[in-house]
Amino acid sequence: MNGSFRLSMTWLHNWGGLVVGWLLFCVFLTGTTAYARFEITRWMQPERIEAADSPNAAAAAIASLWREAPQARRWLITMPDERRTATQVYVYNPPGIQPAFRKLWLEPDDGRPVQARATFGGDFLYYFHFDLRVPGLVGRYLIGAAGVALLVALITGFVIHRRVFWDFFAFRPGRSRTRLWMDVHNALGIIVLPYHALITVTGLVPLMLLYMPWGLQAAFGDRPAAFNTAVYAEPPPPPPAGRAAPLTAIEPLLAEAVRRWDGGRPGWIIIDNPGDAAATILLKRTDSDRVVIRPQAILFDGTTGAVRTVWEGTGGAAATRAGAYGLHMMRFADTPLRLAMILCGLAGTAMIGTGQVYWIIKRRKREAAPSFGLRLADGANLAVMVGLPIAIAAYFWANRLLPTGLAGRETSEALAFFAAWLLAALHPALRGVQRAWSEQLVAAALLWAALPLMNALTSQAHLGVTLARGLWGIAGIDLTALATGALFGLLAWRHFRAAHRRVDRPLPSASVPAP
Repeated sequence: MNGSFRLSMTWLHNWGGLVVGWLLFCVFLTGTTAYARFEITRWMQPERIEAADSPNAAAAAIASLWREAPQARRWLITMPDERRTATQVYVYNPPGIQPAFRKLWLEPDDGRPVQARATFGGDFLYYFHFDLRVPGLVGRYLIGAAGVALLVALITGFVIHRRVFWDFFAFRPGRSRTRLWMDVHNALGIIVLPYHALITVTGLVPLMLLYMPWGLQAAFGDRPAAFNTAVYAEPPPPPPAGRAAPLTAIEPLLAEAVRRWDGGRPGWIIIDNPGDAAATILLKRTDSDRVVIRPQAILFDGTTGAVRTVWEGTGGAAATRAGAYGLHMMRFADTPLRLAMILCGLAGTAMIGTGQVYWIIKRRKREAAPSFGLRLADGANLAVMVGLPIAIAAYFWANRLLPTGLAGRETSEALAFFAAWLLAALHPALRGVQRAWSEQLVAAALLWAALPLMNALTSQAHLGVTLARGLWGIAGIDLTALATGALFGLLAWRHFRAAHRRVDRPLPSASVPAP
């Protein structure tokens, strides 16, 4: 019975991991970049790599909005901090005024429009890791299913490796290539097993109501506005009164919020009906100063500044969700902790990748000639594990090479990402899988290793500047590119050596019949 159960777990681990492994690799790799989301954005806007937080950012943004969008029905202001270098403003216009929605980037000190190239920056990779940039909700459902499958893979993997500590120390690089990949897979899975479990479970929490909406439907029915008010502290905007009235000063409201939150800073300011007697100002606390991200907010009267409603996110369910969400996002983490999380994320990515490669190598030994399914799986490994890094490198290259004044520039950068990934996926069909592995590994090594050089030739945000100014977050992008290029160079060299050994291996002797 024990043997049968363990064999069943092995089958489930192998095949379940293979089916979702490619998707999970993409999720882990792009999700790891989310820990450096704002640093990537700063690198991709080399015109303003210095952080420029200002205590006057809110008042400056509101003054700029009176000039830029006085007719708007809502202003949503995202405050800058030590990692976000600009004030982000979302303008929602009333029906009949186009465009219906606008996004502005403002300088924190005086509210001037930011003079920098248009880019999605780190946000593109951040959103990719949980919606694949697929319209609608299809991508989020796929990610949720993959997250559940990863939980199953973690549990079954632990069952399979009963001698978990022995497997951790059993690293045998000289025994066989197959054994090497298995040992690396096992070791990576054990080293950061707590991280894998934490990030997988908490990753399902932010979108849990999408996967299991029945509790929401039972409690709120068809009243989504009531749900948003109760859970997210986002009440529906009041209808305008139709009477002009000045907006109250924002500084006293910010001071009141800081006092009520024991020093916590507002991260978002939502102003509905600006310039109207029915104006309201909602202040929501930032996520970067706490682990448990409860929806703390204060709603003020927009004309008198009087407090209308206070949200503290009390309740066991709210605290549980807020804690899980905070642990997944890690927005509270300082630089050393973010570096540790990046290393854990890369270890998780490598664990998935080595498992996929191990499956291919093991099946290849069982087949005299590779079947179509095996070649297809091997090509999928290449398209994901090398093609995706190539696509990310192309995204960075496009940021530096596209004209800064190009219309729709940020969309062109995203198109460069998908175009490079598509070429990498089609490449094995044109050149053969084994030759494509060699060529793409070399291409990835060159693209990443040359990225800091290209950055130095096209911008003033290169290592000579960022290291001298102590901008380690920005310099880390270039240093990571060099390390990634070196890693792919090593993998290319090892692949060439393995290919030559297969070619030079003598054929088995066979008796030759006499004439």
